[in-house]
Amino acid sequence: MAEDESRSLEYTSTWIVAAVCSIIVLVSFAAERGLHRLGKLLLHKSQDALFEALQKLKEELMLLGFISLLLTVTQGPITKICIPDDAASHMLPCKMPTSHVSESYHRRYPPQTVNSIGKRLLLESSTGQHCAQGKVPLLSLEALHHLHIFIFVLAVVHVIFCCTTMVLGGAKIRQWKKWEDSIRNEPISRRNESVPELAERKETVHWRKSAIVSWMMSFFKQFYGSVTKSDYITLREGFIAAHCASNPKFDFHNYMMRTLEVDFKKVVGISWYLWLFVVFFLLLDVEGWHTYFWLAFLPLILLLLVGAKLEHIITRLAQEVDEEKAKGYEARVKPSDEHFWFRRPSIVLYLIHFILFQNSFEIAFFFWIWSTYGFNSCIMEKLGYIIPRLLMGALVQVLCSYSTLPLYVIVTQMGSMFKEGMFHQHVHQSILGWAHGHSNE
Repeated sequence: MAEDESRSLEYTSTWIVAAVCSIIVLVSFAAERGLHRLGKLLLHKSQDALFEALQKLKEELMLLGFISLLLTVTQGPITKICIPDDAASHMLPCKMPTSHVSESYHRRYPPQTVNSIGKRLLLESSTGQHCAQGKVPLLSLEALHHLHIFIFVLAVVHVIFCCTTMVLGGAKIRQWKKWEDSIRNEPISRRNESVPELAERKETVHWRKSAIVSWMMSFFKQFYGSVTKSDYITLREGFIAAHCASNPKFDFHNYMMRTLEVDFKKVVGISWYLWLFVVFFLLLDVEGWHTYFWLAFLPLILLLLVGAKLEHIITRLAQEVDEEKAKGYEARVKPSDEHFWFRRPSIVLYLIHFILFQNSFEIAFFFWIWSTYGFNSCIMEKLGYIIPRLLMGALVQVLCSYSTLPLYVIVTQMGSMFKEGMFHQHVHQSILGWAHGHSNE
């Protein structure tokens, strides 16, 4: 029976091989056709930015496929590399039951278990018998297989989290549509009277100009009413005055939704520096360090810092309106890169991208460990470490979707330059084509 379980392809029934291949091909073809039809639907509805995001997603899937192929092709040579057991006994995620690695390794994988491991991995298992005494394989087939699954789970969870954040954040931003419609339907004379609302509301609290108090109030404001109607009106009027003064009925809300779609294609991908981050923290997953517990605080701290910074920018803009009004000048928000870190509003998007990926990493790692090694695995650690990690992950996802992302979309419009979504995609492409044609003349 054991021999039947580990038999090679040359001794496997042809109908089994054909059936398995058919299922794999059909599932792959259905997924490819589904993505193709989704792309055609997005183009038909003129959702060019979302179509580009879909193309980015296809690139990520291609990268995953290449990683999978690379791991499959190189698993044989990798498992044949032998290293001293002393080198393999340092920086372990779990404490070994005995101090001698090679003895523990061979005890865990005795010769009689070769077939059962081979059945689970669909491959012949390497038990390290080819290594000399005192040496162990660099990486076992089982460990390589688990690493393969983790990379796939991480990428899938990241895409799901990004899509969820953008959908929920977009739903929150769509609630501002009624403010946009009410402003555009107002007579211009009444609209001008409503511009200083934000300044008048904040002018009553003079002590807010204190830097410490201002930052504290900005920190707490991100948890409730992060963007009010008066905020929206004032920031909208400041943007229009700076970038399209000749069109007072400019659809600011529609413009923000286009910029959100453009930014989505940047967030949904996994950049090279994010993969370096994964490698770095896999390195630090050492027994007793509780790395993943402390790591769970990082996205939450960054998210709260970004939210407080965006709220503080609104406060600074309001204070500038107060100062201009006190001097008798026109009270209107003046967009400027000066309010952002290093005069670069785009840094906020990089931070949000990192936060979403880090949160995805936390959740993906948890479910991967749970499904692979069980809830009682030493890597999972104690329940007191698990619950805070899950709670912080849920808090980051909700806060980023309903507060930080909407804040980012509207506040980063207060930079010195307008964003790529200022024009519809076909207009944007026409301008680029015109510029490219004149540069070649």
